Amino acid sequence: MRGRTAAIAVSGLFAAAVLGGLAARGRRRPPARRTRRDHAARQLDWGAATLAGSVLFDSAIEHYRGSFEHLGMYVPLAVASASMATSLSGGRCPGQLRTGTSVAAMLAGVAGLGFHVYDISKRTGGWSWQNLFYAAPVGAPGALSLAGLIGLAAQQLRSGDWPSDQQSGRALAALASAGILGDVAEVWLLHFRGAFHNPAMYLPVTVPPAASLALAGIAVGAGRPTLQTTRGWLWATAATGLAGVGFHAWGVHRMMGGWRNWSQNLLDGPPLPAPPSYTGLAIAGLASLRMMEDRHD
Repeated sequence: MRGRTAAIAVSGLFAAAVLGGLAARGRRRPPARRTRRDHAARQLDWGAATLAGSVLFDSAIEHYRGSFEHLGMYVPLAVASASMATSLSGGRCPGQLRTGTSVAAMLAGVAGLGFHVYDISKRTGGWSWQNLFYAAPVGAPGALSLAGLIGLAAQQLRSGDWPSDQQSGRALAALASAGILGDVAEVWLLHFRGAFHNPAMYLPVTVPPAASLALAGIAVGAGRPTLQTTRGWLWATAATGLAGVGFHAWGVHRMMGGWRNWSQNLLDGPPLPAPPSYTGLAIAGLASLRMMEDRHD
């Protein structure tokens, strides 16, 4: 009964997020010429929505597996739903609501990080490889904070409170670079647990780091040729995130019972919603490059 209640709560949160986003998108504002910042803010919205969606579904599965032992385990679902809805609404969402949702996402991510660190430390053996492999994923809540930061950046771009386009672009590049690198660390840990049994498991720990390093170079003032190279690595990272869903679906298929036993294998198999976090961060990185283009097409 408790599991069914949790499932209903998750479904309701997701439905509310989607419907809220669609309703806001349906209220069209008068046509206007989009500036470079408008386009970058729109990209950031999509990046934040993708990242929040990944957190929503991943935490729903993981916390359902944990039987929602604590009421706090519902918090990332609610906050990620709200963050995704406001990001999908773009500039149609009231600024104060968008800012409040983004700040809530940032704080919820930090709190989740603390809870996960505590969960690992209280286990027998403390900070051992065994606990890092099978306890609460230590870095996962950080994705929710990143979704909040990216959403807040989109709002700041629209309000015109940020400095020049070059400075804004470099700040966004640094944020996306750090986010991708943190995601790589989490993926490496879980794929190392899986002994990299499939050569494709090396892709998410080789392609995204290259994009992260290129973005870091942009953040310290690289030139236009590097923009083109970095854009290519970011598109490859975005594709890696989407392809990861397919690889994880294949991993579920290979488990005993395959998709016929989906209710168990979705909980115990490779997490389907996790790889798109790369895609969301790559989109945010592309937005940073748009801010630093010499001219906007």
